[in-house]
Amino acid sequence: MDLFTHVLIAYLVSFGVTGGTAPIYIAAGALAGGLPDSDALFFPLAKRFPLLRHHGITHSITGVTIIATGGALLSIRLVPGSSPVLIFAFMELGGLTHIALDGFTHFAVPPFAPFSDVQLHVDADRAINLFTLGLSIVSFYVLLSERGTVPLATWLFTGWLLLAVYGAYLASRGLGRWAAEGARKSGGFTAVIPTGNPLRWFLVEEREGSDRFAMRFVEYRVGKGITLSERHMAIEHFHEGNGPVASPLDAIRRSYLPAMARSRFLSQSYRYARVLAEPGHYLILWFSLEFHMFGRAPAVAARVDAASGSVSFEPKRRWFDMRTLADLPAHYL
Repeated sequence: MDLFTHVLIAYLVSFGVTGGTAPIYIAAGALAGGLPDSDALFFPLAKRFPLLRHHGITHSITGVTIIATGGALLSIRLVPGSSPVLIFAFMELGGLTHIALDGFTHFAVPPFAPFSDVQLHVDADRAINLFTLGLSIVSFYVLLSERGTVPLATWLFTGWLLLAVYGAYLASRGLGRWAAEGARKSGGFTAVIPTGNPLRWFLVEEREGSDRFAMRFVEYRVGKGITLSERHMAIEHFHEGNGPVASPLDAIRRSYLPAMARSRFLSQSYRYARVLAEPGHYLILWFSLEFHMFGRAPAVAARVDAASGSVSFEPKRRWFDMRTLADLPAHYL
């Protein structure tokens, strides 16, 4: 999740535990709710020490505990009159909230690192959701503007109201994921992809080997079922040579490895392709089913020459309009 939402939800959880009566400990929990993302500062060292990568050791119980211990020790000097034990407890709570929220999304975190590589990966929300980002920014503004300017009862009411709103949002996401999971199992799919809408999900099945890639997906809406019929693509023999392109599927096949090499992001995402026949060549848009905003997904645009089979790429980033998914052919086989 975004940093604003991490800090705000850690603040609200700490608020709920204290009943809003211990500002120092609420602040400690909120601060710790954002600190795991400080691993971005370790970026130069992450290639040499993989544990320092984003969503690495700072997103584990070990990392959170180290941060909370440091905060408790600093509090002895910086926050006189506070309890180091309670500072530790609320910073631990805020850090664990961060881990839980990231694991709730379609990103993965290693809660037991460095002792285990097991990943927490629920796929119930987007890592960056514009709805929660906007709501969190507005909520911060309201809480800060109310502090010391309104009666205590009003400020407490706002805190409890926001806690209820975020609790309801996370519950709706969890229930939507539960419903989508049932549809996934019944349809024989292997994964669920959340979208910005808690009622709309993609169910996917990906099969990839050394010389074969297959993807099928449908759109599922809670309460309505499958609202976009299955789209299926299967390509084989990536390493065949050049020569005249026999079909749109052949054009997709020839573009696959070059497109994956061009975009590491795309190669690590659930992906699909749209092919358009144009005079003298085929235009293939490889796009991500996982990452999209405002109805558009990042795409790699490959041009395959119909006569020679040579592959070239457009220099500028392309975007795929997710509203046109229904226009995709049912099968590329």
